[in-house]
Amino acid sequence: MNSKTQKKSIWKTIGKSREASLVLVLIVLCVVVTIMNPTFMSIKNIGEIFRNNSLTMIMALGMLCVLLTGGIDISITSTLAFAGMTIGLLQKYDILHNTFLLFVIAMAIGIGCGVLNGIIISRGKVTPIICTMGFMYIWRGLAYVISNSSWASGADVAGYSDFGQSAGPYVILVVVYVIFFIMMKWTKFGRKIYAVGSNAEAARISGINVNNTLTAVYGIMGLLAGLAGALSVSVYASAQPNMQYGKEMDVIAACVIGGVSMSGGRGSVVGTFIGALIMAIIAKALPLIGIDSIAQNTIKGVIILVVVILNVVTQRMMDKQNLERRAM
Repeated sequence: MNSKTQKKSIWKTIGKSREASLVLVLIVLCVVVTIMNPTFMSIKNIGEIFRNNSLTMIMALGMLCVLLTGGIDISITSTLAFAGMTIGLLQKYDILHNTFLLFVIAMAIGIGCGVLNGIIISRGKVTPIICTMGFMYIWRGLAYVISNSSWASGADVAGYSDFGQSAGPYVILVVVYVIFFIMMKWTKFGRKIYAVGSNAEAARISGINVNNTLTAVYGIMGLLAGLAGALSVSVYASAQPNMQYGKEMDVIAACVIGGVSMSGGRGSVVGTFIGALIMAIIAKALPLIGIDSIAQNTIKGVIILVVVILNVVTQRMMDKQNLERRAM
C-alpha cells in the first residue's frame, strides 16, 4: 500500500467515526497546548483536570440520556447546589458526618428532583426546557433558603473533604462511566432510550412505555446531579448555594462536542467522555498559556464551534457512505 492510499484510508476511517475525529481533535489540542506550555502534560496537571472536572464529566452522562430522548435539563446545577447545600448543613450543625450516608442523601435528593421533572414532562406534556427552567430557579432558591445566608466552610466539612482529595473522585468517575457504557450498549433500557429519541411514536407502538422511560431518564439525570453535588462539597471543601452556577452549559456543550444530537436518538458514552475531556482540557489550558480571563470564554466558544462543525461534517460523511453502501 503506497503512502497516498494509506493517507486516504486513514481519513476514510476518521470519516466513519465521530469518536475517531474527536480523538484527533483531542490529540491536536494537547500537542498545541504542550508546545505552548511544556508542563501541561505533567501527572499533576492531568490529575487536576480529572478531579476538577469530575462534576461536569459525571453530569454529562445524565445529559446524554436526556438529550437522546430529545429533551434537555437546565436545572442540573441547581439540583447539585440544593443537594450539596443540604449535606453541607448536615455536617455544619453536627447532624451527620458519615461520608457514605451523605452521598446517599445527596443522590436521593437528586433523584427526587429529577423524577419530578420527568413526571411533569412525560405526563404533563410540558416542554422540557420550560419545565427545567422553572425548577432551575426553584432548586437554586431552595438552596439559598435552607442556607439562611450561611455556608459550610472547610472546617465544617473536615473529614468529609478528605474523600475529595483522595482517589475517591477518580474511582467514582471510572465506575459511573463503566456502568453507563454497559447500560447504553448492552441493556434493554439503553435501547429503549435510543428508541424513544429516534421516534417516540414508533417506540410506543412497539410496546415501550415512553412516559416511564422519560421519567427514568430525568431521574437518572437528577441522581447524577445529586452525586455531583456531594462530590463538589468534598472536592472543594465547602458548600454554598451558588456553587457551580451556570455550569449546566458546560455539561450540554460537552455532550454536543461529543456528537450527541440535540434532536435525540444519536450519541454515545465514549463520545460524551471525549467531549467532556475536551472541555476540561480547554478550561485548564487557557489560563496555563496566559490567555486573559476576559478572552477565555470567547476562545472556548470558538473551539466548541469548530469541533461541532467538525462533528457535523463527519456525520454527513458517515450518512453519505451509508447511502452509497445501500445503493450497492
